[in-house]
Amino acid sequence: MLQSTDLSSAIRPSSLHEEVASRLRALIFERQLAPGQRVDEQALAAEWGISRTPIREALKVLAVEGLVTLQPRRGCVVTEVSEDDAEQLFPVMALLEGRCAYEAAQRATDDELAELRRLHRDLELYARSHDTEGYYRANHVFHTRVQTVAGNPWLSRATDQLRVFMRLLRGRQLRHPGRIDASIAEHRVLIDALSARDAPRAQQLMYEHLMEQLAALKALRASEAQAAADDAKRRAM
Repeated sequence: MLQSTDLSSAIRPSSLHEEVASRLRALIFERQLAPGQRVDEQALAAEWGISRTPIREALKVLAVEGLVTLQPRRGCVVTEVSEDDAEQLFPVMALLEGRCAYEAAQRATDDELAELRRLHRDLELYARSHDTEGYYRANHVFHTRVQTVAGNPWLSRATDQLRVFMRLLRGRQLRHPGRIDASIAEHRVLIDALSARDAPRAQQLMYEHLMEQLAALKALRASEAQAAADDAKRRAM
């Protein structure tokens, strides 16, 4: 007779590095480990009450995923998405997410469309209060759900791999003045196209939505660079 599994039991040593990897991903995606920051293995080992071995094994997994990068004499650092990276990443992600929207519009059930409309209403609430953090989280859920509704495992595989790097940016473009208002307007026409099962229009709107994110990110970075330059001039006077 099979014995029931005790879900409250301690984690098996063989799976410890998997839990550590999961915790590290969460720290990176929540920016508690910021882009460019060194991962302090010793401090984490002390905090979590484990040896450094599972942390090192977990970092190998994250290095393969691209979340951390091994740098000489610094150890593992959280990967940064540069301006050049963003210029190359967003157009590819726009193509993938556009296809997700296309296939979701074709395949979605009535219940799935109702769920997408509910998720869109969450976005509306966060947009109304200009809650950048809440909007970012809700937006991630919405886009991921569109991908799931598309029901294409090969498309999901490719999209998941790149979404990791999108999450490293953590919706920075939403800080650009007026971006949340523009983003929710883009979502409104997108959800209308999905609800109408207009696959070509949904694809085009999703593509444009991602490219507008890139434009906003570039504008934000330019304004930040200008502000830094102006500050440096004031200090030099």
